[in-house]
Amino acid sequence: MLWFGFLAFFVSMGLSGSGRPTSRSFPLLVVPILMAIFGFFLMKKLVWDLMDEVYDCGDYLLVRNGAEEDTVPLTNIMNVSATMLINPPRITLKLVNPGKFGKEIAFSPIRRFTLNPFAKDKVSEDLISRVDQARSRRAV
Repeated sequence: MLWFGFLAFFVSMGLSGSGRPTSRSFPLLVVPILMAIFGFFLMKKLVWDLMDEVYDCGDYLLVRNGAEEDTVPLTNIMNVSATMLINPPRITLKLVNPGKFGKEIAFSPIRRFTLNPFAKDKVSEDLISRVDQARSRRAV
């Protein structure tokens, strides 16, 4: 909301002097519109698909988004991918059988402060090993 609010404020301040768009105010309209389109797609890709809460319950994950919740057994997780150097950090789970939230679940884990930007995320490393163990038990 801050991004789009700033852009709306910028456009309104640029147009407040003349009241209607002119050729001189054209860049004041085009640049914020392009920034709004860029911001929309960036937020859609990186932020708006994140789940609200994900709890580790041992052999399954409890996933909440708004008022809805779903349980995801570790055996139903096909792949765990963690992104580095993206804010907010994200873990994406690809599911074998789609659940209530679809085929992929993305969330932002709680991270401890570190000065090393290339440090591996302990939550994702633990989840990767536990999912691998659960899949190997499922195959037997």
